[in-house]
Amino acid sequence: MVFLSIPNGETISVDINPNATTISAFEQLIHQRTDLPQPLLRHSLRIRNPSLVNPDSLLLSDLGVSRFSTVIIHVPLLGGMQGAAPPVPPKPRLDFLNSRPPSNYVAGLGRGATGFTTRSDIGPARAAPDLPDRSAAAAAAPAPAEKAEDDEEAEEKGYDENQKFDEFEGNDAGLFANAEYDEDDKEADAIWESIDQRMDSRRKDRREAKLKEEIEKYRASNPKITEQFADLKRKLHTLSADEWDSIPEIGDYSLRNKKKKFESFVPIPDTLLEKAKKEKELVMALDPKSRAAGGSETPWGQTPVTDLTAVGEGRGTVLSLKLDRLSDSVSGQTVVDPKGYLTDLKSMKRTTDEEIYDRNRARLLYKSLTQSNPKNPNGWIAAARVEEMDGKIKAARLQIQRGCEECPKNEDVWLEACRLANPEDAKAVIARGVKLIPNSVKLWLEAAKLERDDENKSRVLRKGLEHIPDSVRLWKAVVELANEEDARILLHRAVECCPLHLELWLALARLETYENSRKVLNRAREKLPKEPAIWITAAKLEEANGNTQMVGKIIERGIKTLQGVGVVIDRENWMNEAEASERAGSVATCQAIIKNTIGIGVEEEDRKRTWVADAEECKKRGSIETARAIYAHSLTVFLTKKSIWLKAAQLEKSHGSKESLDALLRKAVTYVPQAEVLWLMGAKEKWLAGDVPAARAILQEAYAAIPNSEEIWLAAFKLEFENKEPERARMLLAKARERGGTERVWMKSAIVERELGDVEAERRLINEGLKQFPRFFKLWLMLGQLEERFKHLEQARKAYESGLKHCSDCVPLWLALANLEERVTGLNKARAILTTARKKNPKEDELWLAAVRVELRHDNKRDAEHLMSKALQECPHSGILWAADIEMAPRPRRKTKSADAMKKCDRDPHVTAAVAKLFWQDKKVEKAGAWLKRAVTLAPDIGDFWALYYKFELQHGTEESQKEVLAKCVACEPKHGEKWQAISKAVENAHQPIDVILKKVVIALSKEQKAAA
Repeated sequence: MVFLSIPNGETISVDINPNATTISAFEQLIHQRTDLPQPLLRHSLRIRNPSLVNPDSLLLSDLGVSRFSTVIIHVPLLGGMQGAAPPVPPKPRLDFLNSRPPSNYVAGLGRGATGFTTRSDIGPARAAPDLPDRSAAAAAAPAPAEKAEDDEEAEEKGYDENQKFDEFEGNDAGLFANAEYDEDDKEADAIWESIDQRMDSRRKDRREAKLKEEIEKYRASNPKITEQFADLKRKLHTLSADEWDSIPEIGDYSLRNKKKKFESFVPIPDTLLEKAKKEKELVMALDPKSRAAGGSETPWGQTPVTDLTAVGEGRGTVLSLKLDRLSDSVSGQTVVDPKGYLTDLKSMKRTTDEEIYDRNRARLLYKSLTQSNPKNPNGWIAAARVEEMDGKIKAARLQIQRGCEECPKNEDVWLEACRLANPEDAKAVIARGVKLIPNSVKLWLEAAKLERDDENKSRVLRKGLEHIPDSVRLWKAVVELANEEDARILLHRAVECCPLHLELWLALARLETYENSRKVLNRAREKLPKEPAIWITAAKLEEANGNTQMVGKIIERGIKTLQGVGVVIDRENWMNEAEASERAGSVATCQAIIKNTIGIGVEEEDRKRTWVADAEECKKRGSIETARAIYAHSLTVFLTKKSIWLKAAQLEKSHGSKESLDALLRKAVTYVPQAEVLWLMGAKEKWLAGDVPAARAILQEAYAAIPNSEEIWLAAFKLEFENKEPERARMLLAKARERGGTERVWMKSAIVERELGDVEAERRLINEGLKQFPRFFKLWLMLGQLEERFKHLEQARKAYESGLKHCSDCVPLWLALANLEERVTGLNKARAILTTARKKNPKEDELWLAAVRVELRHDNKRDAEHLMSKALQECPHSGILWAADIEMAPRPRRKTKSADAMKKCDRDPHVTAAVAKLFWQDKKVEKAGAWLKRAVTLAPDIGDFWALYYKFELQHGTEESQKEVLAKCVACEPKHGEKWQAISKAVENAHQPIDVILKKVVIALSKEQKAAA
C-alpha cells in the first residue's frame, strides 16, 4: 500500500506493491483515481528522479518508493503556453443562488413563465388605515426626502423602530404573520410542546407537594363545621339512654317570621261528591274488562284514587296492625326476636338504581327476543330468571309456562319450569315434560330426584329405561338404588342394551361369582377388544382367588393382544395402573404390570437411569410395592450394579422387614462380593438386631471375600469394642497394623488403649503412628490431649507446635494451641496465635469465630465487634459467623441482623437455628418449632441442633412430640457439633447410646444459658 498526496490537499491510499508496479502503470492508476493528466504526473516524478527515461520498464522502488510511503504530486507553475496539457476551464460560479434577489425580480418572467395570483399568495385582507385630516396631513407630513431617509435607515437596521412593540415577541411581532404554516412549523411546535411537557413533569411532584401543602394550610386555618365538632361527636358514645331521651327536639322554626299565605275555601262540586259516593259502594259483579282479564286485574276506572280520606284511613289501619304485631299489648315490651330480626335484615337484598335499570333493560330485551323468536328456549329461560332475580316469582313462572307452551320439545325449558314451580306442582310439571319428551334422560333423572323414597325413584327410572334402554346414566342410577341381587339382574340387562360401556361390564364382574366373572370378562373382551382395563381386572380376579401364577400370564397375553389390535402401549399409563393396583391391594398384578411394561419405549443405554428415577418417584408418592417391583426387575437385568442393590437395600430398610432386608443383602453379596458397603450393612443390621454372632459371621465372610479391606477390619473392631470385648478388639487392630494398616488403624489402636487406661501403650502407639504418618493431625491432637490430661502443659504445647509444623492448615490444632495458651499465659499469647493462624488460613471461619469468642471472654466487646465485621468481610457466606453475629447484637438489632444473614446464606443450618432462637425468645412457639425442624432437616448430622430441638420440645411440646424427636435423632446418628463432640468423645461417655448423649447435651445447653443470664 502507497499513500498519495494530491494538489487539492487530500490523501488517498493505493493498494499496490512498489517492487512489482511500473511507473507507467502507477500513472494510469492515479489518472483513473484523481483525473490528473498523465503528463503532469510524469513531470512530477521526473523532478524526483531526472534520469527517468523509460517509465515502462522502471519500477516505483527504483524511485525510492517503498511500502507505506507517501508520494506527493506537485503541479508545475509554467508561464505562457509551455504546458503540454491544455488549461482546464474554470467551473461557472453560482454565487447568485446565495445572494438576495432584486426587489422587482419575478421568477420565470424572463422566459415568459408567469402565473396567476391567488389570495393565499397575497395574504389575509387588512383593514384600511384611518385617513387623517387633509389639513393635518399637509401640515404634519414629512418631506419626501425625510421619508426616504427613514426607509433607508430601517432597511439598513433590518427592522422598523416605529412598528408596534409586543411584550412577548418584542419588535418581531407580526414578522411571520403572513407566512404559511407548513409541516416543518408543525413539527417544531410538537417538539417544543414535548419539551414543555417534559419540563413540566420534572416539576410536577414538587408542584403537587406544594399545592397539597397550601391546601392543608388553608384547611387548617379555615376548618369546616363538621371538623370543629368532631371531638364532641366522638364523645357521644358515652351518653346513656336517659341522656339521649332528655335531648329536646329542635323543631322547625323556619316559618316563624314568614307571613302566612292567604287561604281560600271554596265549596266542593257535586260531581266530586257523587264520584266519591260511587267509589265507596260495594260492587258485587265484574265488569266486562275485568272478566276478560280473568278477574286478576282491576280496571283503572274503579281504583279509588280520588278518595284521599279513605286512603289516609287505610294507611293508618295498616300501620296500626303492624305496630300491634310488633308490640305486646299487656306489658308494652317488644316480642320481636332480635337475632331473627337481624338475620332478616342481613338477608334483605339491596337493589340499587343501576340494578333496577339493568333489569328493566334486560326485561325489555328478552321480551323483544321472545316476541320476535318465540321458539328460542334460551330467551324464555333468561326472561324467567330476570323476573326471579327481581323477586317476582309469579311473573317468572308465568314466563316459563309460556316458554313450555312455545317450546314443548326442549328439555331445558321443562327443567327450568320444574325448578321454579312449587314442590307440590313440580311433579305435575315434570310429568308433562316427560310425556312430551319421553327420550330425555335429564327429565327422567329430575323426575326420580323429586321422589322421596327409593322404591318410587327406582320405579321412575325403570319407566325411563322403557323409553331409553341405551342410556348409561339411567342404568347406573337404577343399579345404585337396587340391592345386590337386583343389581346383578339389572346389570345383565344393562350390558345387553349398552354392550360398549366398560363400567357396566366391570360392575357386573364384581358382583358375579368367580366362574361367572371370568365368563363376563371374556364376553366383555369380545365386545371391547381394545380396553386394557378388562385384562387388568381379570388379573386382579385371579389374584383375589389365589391364582397368582396366572396373573403374569394374563398381563403378558393382554399386552400382546392389545398390540395385535393396534393399541399403543403407553408406559406411563400402565405404571399408573400398577400404582392403582397396589392401592387396591393387588400386589401381584402390580408386579406383573411393571415386569411387562417397564422397558417399553426406553433406550437400552437409558434403562438404568430411567428405572432408578421411576422407582424414586414411586417411593416419593408412597407406592412402595411399585418401587420394589421396579428394583426387582432392574436387578434381573443389572445383576452386578452395586448402586441398584444399595438403593433396593435402603428401600427395604426403610419400608420392609428385617427378613426381607437380610434376604436381599444375602443375594446382593452373592452377585457383588467386592462391595464392602453391602457386607457392612448386613453386619450392622444383625448387630442392631442383637445378633452379634451373626454379625461376626458376616464380617468373616466379608474378610474372606475382600481380605485387604481396611473398612471390614475397622467394622470388626467396632463390633467387638462396642460389645465390650476390648481384648478381641486389640487383637484385630494388632493384626491390621501388621498388615500395614493406615493412620485410622493407629488412631483406633490408641483409642482402645485410652479406654483400657494403659497410658504408656497409648503414648507408644501415638508416637509410632506419628513416625509413619506425620501429617495425620488427629494423632498430634491425641498426643496433646494426652499430655493435657496429666497436666504436662509444656509437652502439650510442644506436641501442638510440632503438629502445626507438619499441618499448618489444620484448624483444630490452631484452636487447641490457642486454648492452651489462653489458660496458661493469658489473652495476649492466644490472640497472637489466632492472628498467625488467620494469616495462614484467612478464609477459615472457625478461626475468626475463636478470635471473637476470646475477646468476649475477656470483656473486650468493641474488639470482638471489630473482629466480627472483618470476619464477615473475609467470609461473607459463613453461617456460623452470621449466627454468632446475631447472638452478639443487641436485642433490637437482632431481627435486622437475621434478615441480612438470611439474604447471604438462606439454607445454612446455623443461621436457621439462630433465627429459631429469636422466635423462641419472643414466645413465638409455632415459628420457633418450625425453624428448629428446618435446621435439623438441613443438617441432621449436627447433634447440637437436635439437642436444641429436644430442649424446645421438653418445654413446649407434648410427650409424643418429644419421643418423635428422640427417635429421629437416634435414627440420624449425629456425629458433629461443638458441644456434641465434646460430650460424646469424652472417655466416660465412650459406650453411651445416642439418646443418653442427647440428654447430656441438653443439660449442658441449659447450664450455659443460665450462666449467660
